[in-house]
Amino acid sequence: MRTADEQSAIRSDVFRWLDGKLGSGKSELSREELENYHYGLERLPLLDTARGIRNPQDFESTLTIMTSTKSPYGDETISHDGFVRYAYQARDGGDNSKLRRAFENADPLVYFRGIRPKAFVPYYPVYVVADDTAAREFLIAVDETMRFFGDPLHMTFNERRYAERTVRARLHQPVFRAQIMYAYQTTCAICNLKHGDLLDAAHIIADAEVDGFARVSNGLALCKIHHAAYDRNLLGITPEYEVRIDRDLLDEIDGPMLRHGLQDMHGRRLNTPTRLADKPSRESLAVRFAEFSR
Repeated sequence: MRTADEQSAIRSDVFRWLDGKLGSGKSELSREELENYHYGLERLPLLDTARGIRNPQDFESTLTIMTSTKSPYGDETISHDGFVRYAYQARDGGDNSKLRRAFENADPLVYFRGIRPKAFVPYYPVYVVADDTAAREFLIAVDETMRFFGDPLHMTFNERRYAERTVRARLHQPVFRAQIMYAYQTTCAICNLKHGDLLDAAHIIADAEVDGFARVSNGLALCKIHHAAYDRNLLGITPEYEVRIDRDLLDEIDGPMLRHGLQDMHGRRLNTPTRLADKPSRESLAVRFAEFSR
């Protein structure tokens, strides 16, 4: 068994390693990458080959959990109150015991959420905040503030409202970004910029609105300048996938950034995903373009 200090150091190094991966503009990680994490010279896979939980033999408690797009345990459920509900392993002991120990020790974990076969979005640190023996599942908090709710199994109205907002920001948005970047091949739909760290997953209908679903057809991969211009209705996109620039902005004279970055985009054809289901919703574009045209 590794010492408690070494286990803690490895967890911290995993978070650092993930920071480095995501800080380079990546929005998802492959199974191959996650199986080839090294702590120093030691290879220490972050995913198990056959299970949705990673319990290194020499660790006292769980290191990572994973839910795939086809989970055999039904452990992909994200509850309306903002927690990931992770089902017990079918037999008692084993994996359940180490995840229960993570709960007792308040050990930080990584949660890998599968978005496609062999592609995952990481959330970290996450914490086991409740052991629901009646439902045979653990509650995982994806935001550290949710650890300090009085009783995650019996939340107050205000706690539930906070958790619902948190789950939208922490769980839905990273998956939305990963799906958008995959659909648009990490390329701005307007100017073709391919630097992932300079691209955003933009909503057509804002996610705060009733119809602002976090799905690919309600999104666009946009560089930061075009995202900002779109959000402020300085740039519009017609339902026919053509870019329009605000008339007053077209008449301004303010140097090469305005000219090449925005004015030259007027009339440009939007680059859209190849899959029909991923293409921007023409109905949603029409709603946004009506706002732009006012």
